[in-house]
Amino acid sequence: MHKWFVYSEFDQASKAAADFIADNIVTSIRQKGISHVVLPGGTTPVNCLQYLADKDLPWDRVRWYLSDERCLPVGDAERNDVMLEKHFGSRLSKENFYPVPAELGADKAAEVYREVISSIKCFDIAFLGMGEDGHTASLFPHNEALHDMRSVVPVHGAPKAPSERVSLSSNTLSQARCRIVLATGAAKAEVIARIKQGEALPVNSLGDINWYVDEAVMAKVS
Repeated sequence: MHKWFVYSEFDQASKAAADFIADNIVTSIRQKGISHVVLPGGTTPVNCLQYLADKDLPWDRVRWYLSDERCLPVGDAERNDVMLEKHFGSRLSKENFYPVPAELGADKAAEVYREVISSIKCFDIAFLGMGEDGHTASLFPHNEALHDMRSVVPVHGAPKAPSERVSLSSNTLSQARCRIVLATGAAKAEVIARIKQGEALPVNSLGDINWYVDEAVMAKVS
């Protein structure tokens, strides 16, 4: 079941999402000594990640992974790992952060990352982004990668540049212990309305989601 948490301001939603992620990190560490967390790219999660970075957590027991990556050279400003290192770098290290080697190309990078995550039965938390077309990670509507059941999939012909990407699969994300999406703004109001009406899109086809949103993104929900 989808759970909706609506806030008047996006900063409030970001802070509440950080609280939710932190609580689930603590729970998974308490249960099994470690927490495996999937992080999104893009700019939407920046405030949330900054709130999360300030929390008093057993950081050495958290492992961070990317939901997807763009096939661009190492250090390219448009890569998701670069964004994360810029805004969450104080909590990332070579020992606990596992970037996707997307510079190898979609097919080879997916193969390598499948081996990286092969020992993880399921992720504890999948913090996901959402596009205006309802895509999440790099799983776009009508793209072949949606139906690839391997744990990590190459993405060819993505409708947004760059067209070559690597993504955790719908199969992997659907098995995560919990999923959270943070969304804001009028630009995504239409897709939120479609989701609330029950339309199946990549993002809401993964199972239960905890939605942290602002009032602006709910503007077209009847």
